[in-house]
Amino acid sequence: MTRFTTAFGKPHPALVAFITAGDPTPADTGAILDALVAGGADVIELGMPFTDPMADGPAIQAANLRSMAAGTRTADIFAIAAAFRSRHTDVPLVLMGYANPMTIRGGDWFAAECKKAGIDGVICVDIPAEEDPELGPALRAAGVDLIRLATPTTDAARLPAVLEGAGGFLYYVSVAGITGLQQAAQASIDEAVARLKATTDLPVAVGFGVRTPEQAAEIAKVADGVVVGSALVEIIAKHGADAPAHVEAFTRSLADAIHGAKEIAA
Repeated sequence: MTRFTTAFGKPHPALVAFITAGDPTPADTGAILDALVAGGADVIELGMPFTDPMADGPAIQAANLRSMAAGTRTADIFAIAAAFRSRHTDVPLVLMGYANPMTIRGGDWFAAECKKAGIDGVICVDIPAEEDPELGPALRAAGVDLIRLATPTTDAARLPAVLEGAGGFLYYVSVAGITGLQQAAQASIDEAVARLKATTDLPVAVGFGVRTPEQAAEIAKVADGVVVGSALVEIIAKHGADAPAHVEAFTRSLADAIHGAKEIAA
């Protein structure tokens, strides 16, 4: 059993909540993470700020800039993660980001730091499955799941490569674009989730463009999890150090919608 199997083994779909580490400052991030847990998030993704976040839309791009302006470094991110793990022993924590910060000191170093900080999984946006040796073996040897991304353009021929060596859950990017700006039609999500679930035993979580409890609930009727990021990041942008109470309230509205979705569908 892992924290992922526990989180996705509940009798309801999981809320996967994303924020950027160090936004608005490293000192503020812990309270925001606690607010996500208090609001009912089942899994948390902690974004690693980067100078060129190519998959992210304006909201998360701005969060990256705020975090870097506040002086956030990789050491701060691991310290935030370790402190979170000491407070929340059961909630899965995922680092999400780009290859450069993860590989610049070598995959073995990064994997060891993840293990030491109590991180459960890693999503690296710009290392494709075909380049798995860059990071995958080191993470798996450290007991850290490498969470892979599938997209609307991941066809049947490539999907086996995406799934090879993957763990934790499969993240379905529901739009062929950047975060936050558009949402896929529900019918296309239904079809994609059914196709993916027929090929893997990993839980399937759907993200990109999910902004409201109503949208999240519709996706949760078919998926094992729903990922929400930009909408949470925008709350942090608006409220800064005062964000935790607002984050908790919005997270609770998402969690209530997602956790009750399959009961409504039934």
